[in-house]
Amino acid sequence: MGVELLDLSVPIVTGMPVYPGDPQVEAVPALTVAEAGVNVLRLHMGSQSGTHVDAPFHIDDSLPRLDELPLTRFTGPAVVMDARGLPPRAPIGPDLLPAGLEPGVILLIATGWSERWGSEDYLGHPYVAAETAEAVVASGVRTVGIDALSVDRTAPPGSDEFSLAAHRILCGAGAVIAENLTGLGRVVEAQDSGCAIEVSLFPIALAGADGAPARAVARVDDRAVLI
Repeated sequence: MGVELLDLSVPIVTGMPVYPGDPQVEAVPALTVAEAGVNVLRLHMGSQSGTHVDAPFHIDDSLPRLDELPLTRFTGPAVVMDARGLPPRAPIGPDLLPAGLEPGVILLIATGWSERWGSEDYLGHPYVAAETAEAVVASGVRTVGIDALSVDRTAPPGSDEFSLAAHRILCGAGAVIAENLTGLGRVVEAQDSGCAIEVSLFPIALAGADGAPARAVARVDDRAVLI
């Protein structure tokens, strides 16, 4: 195979799923070739739309904003936690944390919930337990991505239950969080095959922002097999 690039991003389209209460997404033609000689889209969306990155500022005004973070926070070698098979709204415990976590490594959490993208079931994703977030921070990891709506539990429809426990632990340590990733099953397979994996999670350069949509890409290389 050699080197393969895997797109881990969901497409941005009108009416796509958003976190409850976030701005709805609209991507419609603003200009067309027929009328103006060019095609241009008009976009209306929140900073947390689709596959996106949270800056620490997302949960605390005193923490770093997106443009205050080093670019190294958004790219690096990746290790995958395989948390697939958990029931809805189950905590992801520290017992599932993989080996190899250290400063500079990106932790990807595969829940399998991206297969439910676009359905009501997507809201019922497993979530990162507080003790797991604490263990991640203790390992020195400062970038975490998940194939779910949030690293924290999303409240069921009609419930006012709300928690940002994992966000507060991770972001409080200066970490960034990528959410709504997709296709992590293929990354798990690559890891199980011993391939070297690098991930890029570069967000749009929104000044002073809490976060921004990102094009998440994994670079899988079977020529650099991990020992």
